[in-house]
Amino acid sequence: MTLIGIWERDDGLADLVEANRESWALPARVVRGSHPADFSGLALDLLAVSPRAVGWAGAGNLACRAALLPGAAAPLLRVLRCDAAVTYGPAPRDDLTFSSLSDHGVVAALQRGLVTLDGRAAEPQEWPLALSPDTSPLALLAAAGVQVLMGGILPNEN
Repeated sequence: MTLIGIWERDDGLADLVEANRESWALPARVVRGSHPADFSGLALDLLAVSPRAVGWAGAGNLACRAALLPGAAAPLLRVLRCDAAVTYGPAPRDDLTFSSLSDHGVVAALQRGLVTLDGRAAEPQEWPLALSPDTSPLALLAAAGVQVLMGGILPNEN
């Protein structure tokens, strides 16, 4: 079973992630935490870091197969032990970004191909995401990143 750690500060990322789990290619267990110590001793397959995560002390003790984190938190990769990393955010250098953003939705863009946790290739693509008034666009983008890494079905796949 795939183990996913969601490092967040009550910004709803874990709830967004859980809402899409039925389409994942892999069975998974989601562990929520607000600090790296909450994941101590766990062999995480995926660590998803929310846009508002705080408390980086102790992150060097974490190990994961893949990390999904905001591009602005890329310095965290200096201490985090992971085999692969995917960044998300509004910057052109982020792996997963917005191609458009409005009050009602976003169009997410995977700018570079990556390998999902089940070993499949995810090619660069774009897909629309509905945005509710109480959801952060960055948290929605992070949830889409988890969806891609878990081999979830995206709208333009067959």
